[in-house]
Amino acid sequence: MSSSFVTSPWFRFAFPLMLLGAIWFGMNNVIFITRSNIGLAGGLPYALFLCSIAVAYIFKQSRMAMVACAMLISYWVIQNRLQTPLYSGTTLLELSLLSFLLPVACLLSYAFKNGDLRSRSFLVYVLILGLFGLWSYITVDYYQSSDFNNLKQGILFSMPYLSKLPFILVLYLLAMIGITGIFVLTKNRIMDVFIYTAILMSSNTFIFFQYQFVSSTMFSLSGVLMMLYLISASHEMAFNDRLTQLPGRHALDIDMRSLGRNFTIAMIDIDHFKTFNDTYGHDTGDDVLKLVASRIRMMRGKAKVYRYGGEEFTVLFKGKLAQEAAEYLELVRADIEHYELVLRDTDTRPKDDKSGVKNRSGQRKKSVNITVSIGVCDSKTERNEYEAIKRADEALYAAKKAGRNCVKLAS
Repeated sequence: MSSSFVTSPWFRFAFPLMLLGAIWFGMNNVIFITRSNIGLAGGLPYALFLCSIAVAYIFKQSRMAMVACAMLISYWVIQNRLQTPLYSGTTLLELSLLSFLLPVACLLSYAFKNGDLRSRSFLVYVLILGLFGLWSYITVDYYQSSDFNNLKQGILFSMPYLSKLPFILVLYLLAMIGITGIFVLTKNRIMDVFIYTAILMSSNTFIFFQYQFVSSTMFSLSGVLMMLYLISASHEMAFNDRLTQLPGRHALDIDMRSLGRNFTIAMIDIDHFKTFNDTYGHDTGDDVLKLVASRIRMMRGKAKVYRYGGEEFTVLFKGKLAQEAAEYLELVRADIEHYELVLRDTDTRPKDDKSGVKNRSGQRKKSVNITVSIGVCDSKTERNEYEAIKRADEALYAAKKAGRNCVKLAS
């Protein structure tokens, strides 16, 4: 299974649903196994969430740790507060409060920046979770000393054939699953699928709370997926360039070991990049790098693109020689040449959005054109892939000497 398929939005959206379907299909077996290993099954979610928080601490993924904390606390509440019949005491009210607050707590992590777990933002998040708990305690305490039946017959009415949970909360949880699922399909970030999975699994717990061992099963599955997503996030940090979102040198070194018999390597360099940085500043330089990366990423011919370093990019073509690959490279070179980059005018930029909209109308924006030089070498010219990349670099300098903005093949 290719990594591009595994990281595609549709796979990330569908994979937790497929696992969930498999679990429900074999629920009788799950119950039998859980009953046979009740101690291990009951403690597994705690271990998984604590491991997730530890891994998030190592890789400074504080927002993922926030979600793991919310899931850990929720599971503790289920195990220590909600193990009595739903219609006795305030159990239904407590379940309702938990099912309402957990998705809010998960989505609240979006409001914070990623960082260290010792940062102020993480402490603020934990404080907010504490306030949620205090509000829930006050609410439960109030209804313990008053008539709770009116609330059950009113806003918290349920449809027992569908779920013991109040119907309005069932709709709410389905809406939360839908919203976070849309985030996965449209933005496809690790954080999106992390939250989507947490809400999906916890919602199944709340909606089907009457089923035996449903909480330990769903929260364990959520913990396993969280660990996978954290490993995936650490993989992206190690292999992907943060600015351009392209694979970096580490990924290039690994992929070069499996190029096969026929291959082509191209080195791409942005012309006059230092001049852009000196003239317009590093922010514009970053915009140039992101623009070029976005145009190269769309290259056809099954090309794999990497950021080599600085303003240089590397393209690998498996199963293609230089003449065939040069056609795709020429198309990209021409595409970049004709693309106009609008410059950000930070000196005269208004302080508020309203003034910015007013000034924008009728103003002509300043833009620049970017060009790239490309050097190419294939396995027919140089059999060793590491020597081939050096020959492609030599061809790149030949393209620079020839006036830039052109493609040169290694001879």
